Amino acid sequence: MRQQQPRNRASRSIRRTGTAAVVLAAALLGLAGCDGYDSTSPATARAHASGVPAAFATGAAGSVDCREAKCVALTFDTGPSPQTPKILALLRQYHIHATFFLRGDNALKYADFTRQTAAEGNELETLTWNHHILTRISKEEVRDEIVRGREAVAKVTGITPTLLRPPQGRTSDTVTGIARDLGMAEVEWSATGSDYATNDSQLIADRILKDTRRDGIILLHDWVDPTNRGYNGTVASIPLIVAKLQSEGYTFVTVSQLLAPGKPQAGKVYK
Repeated sequence: MRQQQPRNRASRSIRRTGTAAVVLAAALLGLAGCDGYDSTSPATARAHASGVPAAFATGAAGSVDCREAKCVALTFDTGPSPQTPKILALLRQYHIHATFFLRGDNALKYADFTRQTAAEGNELETLTWNHHILTRISKEEVRDEIVRGREAVAKVTGITPTLLRPPQGRTSDTVTGIARDLGMAEVEWSATGSDYATNDSQLIADRILKDTRRDGIILLHDWVDPTNRGYNGTVASIPLIVAKLQSEGYTFVTVSQLLAPGKPQAGKVYK
């Protein structure tokens, strides 16, 4: 037994070393993102534009410079939809603007809502044409999804999106390379209500409030689920989220305003 003890100690040491390596690898993967991407924070984007006059955002507190103020961006995926007018009414009520990452097919189907969203001062970007997961399709299909989504928004509004939200946040070197070729940046998020999985408005709001920090990017969905399994609690969660964050001194801005005076850089992933 005494002769086996050194081997046992060595074995334990190897196991400890292996465990530490796994933990380190997991931490590094977490920093890179769920699909291995490297992201840039809004604060970093602003720092790269040091010395440039601010492009001030206008919110409930008036003009604001996100280099000084506690800003947060509210974003909506998947729309427009029959929910859009309700969302826009709430944005007007709270005197804020949001960024809408539109599906191209929905932008055409609900063209009036698309135009109204833009006319009320919100930022319109693209979620691709039909929400296909970009990491599961060919390079040619990825490019087609992005281009068709972007062109649909431009056709309805005359505004050509420069920001892409990859569906489900799933991106890769291939997707990022294509976005760069198209002159687009990608936008992920830092807080989500997972409103696709519940209709409980308070739960959606609690999830957002728990994870929201300065320079945060909030993800909600502009969508109606006919199966009633999710999405249908989103609208009622908005006042809970916005009122609470405004009471804590947050100013709501669009994604582009959050990065200002920096400009979104093609091929970058912002989070």
